[in-house]
Amino acid sequence: MYTAAAGMAAQQQRIDAASSDLANTNTTGYKHVRVAFRDLAYQAAGRGGTQDVLLGSGAAAAMVGRSQGQGQLKLTGQPLDVALQGAGFIAVTGRDGKPAMTRDGELRTDDKGRLTTVAGLLVSPVITLPAGTDASAVKIGADGTVSANGRALGALRIVTVPNPSALAGGPDNTFTATAASGAAGTAPKSTVVTQGSLEASNVDLSTAMVDLMDAQRGFELASKAITYQDQLAEIANGIKR
Repeated sequence: MYTAAAGMAAQQQRIDAASSDLANTNTTGYKHVRVAFRDLAYQAAGRGGTQDVLLGSGAAAAMVGRSQGQGQLKLTGQPLDVALQGAGFIAVTGRDGKPAMTRDGELRTDDKGRLTTVAGLLVSPVITLPAGTDASAVKIGADGTVSANGRALGALRIVTVPNPSALAGGPDNTFTATAASGAAGTAPKSTVVTQGSLEASNVDLSTAMVDLMDAQRGFELASKAITYQDQLAEIANGIKR
């Protein structure tokens, strides 16, 4: 019964991950979650033949990070939209004032002319467009440099970490560095910033649907094991009486 319960908990985590992926199929720059399973503790159950017999305690699911596969680029023609091709993230400042990063390049300007994400997070370092600047006059180079009407205004800081799969997902489609991911540093020069495009989610819809149905079937099977064990225990108690 405990083994089946552990299986239900593991499949529930898998369901949550697949559901999140499906819900973010159309989220710009979203990276799908990867889930793996591991065995729980084994203990000796005696000897059978010439080999030791071990009884396991079931399985557990663990988030092993996010896939960093490149999402398809969608041409928007909007001058403030940017997509990253290659490793890296756009450095932003989270709502808590701490450093964060995102692949969502759907940029906007606030009432002070500062570049922000669509969620309102300031890019880091802050880039301010001169008053009255039309978005069509903004040019964003392949290296992230931002200019308007021939005047350099700054550059988007493109960062990466040693282990991107271990980044923690945050609010507003952002990621934050963890001890496992390592500290953020400058992205490789091979990363290209493309103006007028956005990176689509890298979730494969058909794969996510299959994973979700498979996890639901596994959850149902584990729950039936608990039901049958309960029925057997009830029969055993009835015989004893």
